[in-house]
Amino acid sequence: MAASFPETAISTERLLLRPLAEDDAPGLAAMMADELVLAWTDRPHPFTEADALDLARTLAPAHRAAGHGIVLAVTEHLTQRLVGLVELRHTDWRLRSTEISFITAAWARGEGYAPEAVLGVAQWLFEDRGFQRLELRTAAGNTAAQQVAQKIGGISEGVLRSAWIVRGESGAADEAEASGAESRTDLILWSLLPEDLEAPEALAPAWAGGDRYVLRD
Repeated sequence: MAASFPETAISTERLLLRPLAEDDAPGLAAMMADELVLAWTDRPHPFTEADALDLARTLAPAHRAAGHGIVLAVTEHLTQRLVGLVELRHTDWRLRSTEISFITAAWARGEGYAPEAVLGVAQWLFEDRGFQRLELRTAAGNTAAQQVAQKIGGISEGVLRSAWIVRGESGAADEAEASGAESRTDLILWSLLPEDLEAPEALAPAWAGGDRYVLRD
C-alpha cells in the first residue's frame, strides 16, 4: 500500500485548511474563472461547477490515496468563505520531499493569505509528518507567487528553462483567453527546509502573531 497523507485540517491565525467538500463547488468554480488563474496554472478552462464537484468527490481523494500529495481548501475562520486552494504534489516518500502550489481567489489577494497558508502547511510537513524539503515553482513572470516564496523564507535554487506553459502573461491573460494563445516560460525553483523556519521572521510573520499552526487530524 502506497504511503499517503492523512485526511487532516490545519488551522493558522486566520485560516482553516481542510479537505475539499461538495459545498465548495460554486466558490471553487468562481475562483478558477479568474484570468490570472487561467494564465499561471494548468487547471482546465473553463472550470465549471461540475469540474469542481469532480475534484472534490473523485480527483482530490484519489490524489491523496495514491500517495501523490493532498489538496486542501483554504477558508477564513471568521466567514468560512473559500479564499484559496493549496496542493501538495510530486511527493517523494523516500526523500521526504514534496512540491506545493497555491491559488488565491481574486477578492482575497493582497491580504497575506497565500504565505500564511503555505507556511502553515510547511510547518505541518516538517513538524508533524517528518518531511525534509518543500519545493515551490513559480513562473518567471509571476511576481506575486515569487513574493510568496520570499515571504515564507524560501531559497531560490535556480531556473528551469522553458519548463512551463503560460496562457497569457504580464497582464495579457484576457487576450490569451480570447485567442487561446499559449507560450513557454521559465520556472524559478524555490526550496524550504526545516532549518529555514528557525529564522525569527519566518516563525512569527506579522499576520500570525506568536501562534503556530494547530493540527486537526
